[in-house]
Amino acid sequence: MCTGACSKFIAVPLYVLALVSIICNIMLFFPDFETSYAATDRKGTDRITEEVKYMGGVIGGGIMVLIPAIHIHLTSANKCCANRCGMFLSIGFAAAGVVGALYSLSVASVGLVNGPLCYWSNAQNPIPRWGTPFSNRCNSIFLFISALRTGISNTFNCIAVMFLCLTTQLLFILFSNGSYLDNRDMWEWCWLPENVVEFNVALFSTLLVAAIVELVLCLIQMVNGLCGCICGTCSSKDVRPEQPSNIHTAHCIEIAKLFLPLLKRHH
Repeated sequence: MCTGACSKFIAVPLYVLALVSIICNIMLFFPDFETSYAATDRKGTDRITEEVKYMGGVIGGGIMVLIPAIHIHLTSANKCCANRCGMFLSIGFAAAGVVGALYSLSVASVGLVNGPLCYWSNAQNPIPRWGTPFSNRCNSIFLFISALRTGISNTFNCIAVMFLCLTTQLLFILFSNGSYLDNRDMWEWCWLPENVVEFNVALFSTLLVAAIVELVLCLIQMVNGLCGCICGTCSSKDVRPEQPSNIHTAHCIEIAKLFLPLLKRHH
């Protein structure tokens, strides 16, 4: 398969995944398909799950993947980007997609681990209140934001801790025992919004899977872009034109045919 064809094979799924990520993130703002919670949250009273506001699906898995997907798709067409330079640039665009996918992946994993914000109570806390009853405090997003606030000197250390927490969260999701994810009886703790646990788990899980696939595709495109930069894209722009000497010879023959009758008359 040519590197240009491979780019098209990568770009088309990225379009779909970016659209799915944006839709899922927007839907998370309306638990139980009600707008009242978002309106109340906008007034300053927390009613929307914190991880939803990080816009991981819109910014990370959406915009930061959609823009690279457009350029990657252009490298598969016989247009301005279907050349070695375009493939080289696609490496950088794919790297931006990797960052966006990682951000979306991190937000989705935190959202799954911490659970939704809801009006809840249980046997240990009989008085109903708004909060996150399933919250896990290893929050990689908080670490990343605090890194940006404290300056570049601490950013790289905090990013390392963020990915460590992200790995821990993914392992927690896959292998945890006793968490709300594998204990549906705990889901009844949340009274309002109705079915908010199922709502959040379904959409955050979709975001998580979409981000993982986006991450894999963008990493593949980085390798494909490197190969296209070195070997070409198999498009017409990378095919050498006819040798100039052949073209000049053909022109000379045509000119000779025009002047030959004149030379014969002169003699």
